[in-house]
Amino acid sequence: MSEYGDAGRGWRLFFWIAAAFNFLIGLAGMLMPESSIDGRTIGLLIFAFGLVYFIVASDPIRYGKVLWAGVLGKVGVVALLGPSEFGGEGSALIAAVLTGDALFAFGFLVFLFTKADSQPG
Repeated sequence: MSEYGDAGRGWRLFFWIAAAFNFLIGLAGMLMPESSIDGRTIGLLIFAFGLVYFIVASDPIRYGKVLWAGVLGKVGVVALLGPSEFGGEGSALIAAVLTGDALFAFGFLVFLFTKADSQPG
């Protein structure tokens, strides 16, 4: 527990999992031989967001408010890519990643509306 309070072990684990998810997806995007420079750049940005979730996991109450950037990114990606990926034109793998993004965005929102404002002072 930090001076900012304790979010609980479950939330810390959730953010560790979110970080791992982004690290894996980001690395895959950067290291796949067929990735274009745009694909590698997107992979790097996804990996960088994983670092944000890694930091949040260390002290969710203190750093939780930066999750608004994650909500924007994840909801934005789902909104941009979802129609084509879920509409039958896309791949099952991308649809699975987008489903993960949607679930993490939902979890981030639950945390933000229930825990992030519990900071003292």
